[in-house]
This record gives sequence, C-alpha cells and structure tokens, in this order.
Amino acid sequence: MSQTPKQIIAIVPAAGIGSRMGAEIPKQYLMLNEQTILGHTLDCLLSHPKIDKVIVAINPNDDYFADLPQASHPKLQCVCGGKERADSVLAGLNLAGEGAWALVHDAARPCLTHLDIDKLIASATVHPQGAILAAPVRDTMKRTNAEGVITATVCRDQLWHALTPQFFPVKELTHHLTAALAAGALITDEASAMEWAGVMPVVISGRADNIKVTHPDDLQLASLFLKNSI
Repeated sequence: MSQTPKQIIAIVPAAGIGSRMGAEIPKQYLMLNEQTILGHTLDCLLSHPKIDKVIVAINPNDDYFADLPQASHPKLQCVCGGKERADSVLAGLNLAGEGAWALVHDAARPCLTHLDIDKLIASATVHPQGAILAAPVRDTMKRTNAEGVITATVCRDQLWHALTPQFFPVKELTHHLTAALAAGALITDEASAMEWAGVMPVVISGRADNIKVTHPDDLQLASLFLKNSI
C-alpha cells in the first residue's frame, strides 16, 4: 500500500491554439461567464488545499496569460510549453521534484470540482501506479468504416471516457512519457504513456460535467454547469 503523496504539483498544458473553436484567440482565453476558461480552471486548482504548486505551460508567443488575475498567484509558476501536449507536460514535469506527484489537467476543462480532485488524490493510497478521472460510456457505441457506414455496435460495458486530471508520480511519468515519445508511440494523454510502458492505471469515476471545451457549443454547456455547480 502506498502512502499519501507528500507533495502534489498540478500541471496545466496551455500552449495550444484550439483551432476547432474557430476563434481568433486561443480557446483557453475565451470568456466564460465572468472570466476566461483558463481562469476558471486555475481558480479550482489554486484554491485546493492539497495542491502545493500549479505549473502552467504556455506558448512562447502567448500575449494573454500575463493579464490574467491568477498570473500573480504565489502558488503559480509559468513555463514555456511545446508544440504538442506531451511536450508541455514534460516542461512542467521538469520543474516538479522527483518525489512529488503530478496532477495533469486540461486547460479547457473549467468545470472541475474539488470533490473529484479529492477522490483522485485519495486513490494514490491504494493505487501507487496512478489513476485518472473518467466517466462511464452511457450511449450506444457504433464503429464505422471510412465512409461512415456502421460496421458494428460496440459493447459499452467497461468503456470509459478519459477525463482529467490524471495523477501519477512525477519520476515515473517523466521517464515513461520521454521514452514513449522517443519510440514514436501515439500518446494522447498521460495514461497512454504509462500504458505503453506496461503500467496499468486505474479509473476513478468522476463527474460527467467535467467537460472539455472543444467546440463553440461547449461554451454554453460549460456556462450552465458553472452556474449550477454545487
């Protein structure tokens, strides 16, 4: 059985452009209710009592971050991110101590709650290999061919939507993420790097309203979730 992590570092990769939103500015800086998407995300992480530091990886040409009220928070540190998400995560990991645990969270998931963070942190005491927040698949799943014709109905039992945060020891995540990238492996999230290395993380059931703002319609949905959050 593992011990509760003594130091927890939140890493927020925020160097992306978010082209699918069709906006003139990176999507994390779009306004959502009274502040930016990234502002909501950072508020949740910075205010959590068990998170010791929040590292945000931004684009080297970012002209927006410095204007956020959260930019001057004493728990926050900024680093230049890379072209891909994994590069930005590694930049953050390089500033975290090897004995710490990394809580990696998408910049564009502003509806995260402290309760879900608590559940994820608590999982480390019984799952030292790490864990991710996830939501069970609820809809009927279809597989299609290249033309969009349905070829099969996929059983949704034991299928999950991967969410963030994803929570791993800094030393192991850094090693496996670096090795997976060097090997040319397809890495879509931190868990996929651990899986590539033969480490099997667990899923912790999280709230379904922890959505990622990817398309314009997601802004309205996230706005409703934030207004009705409990």
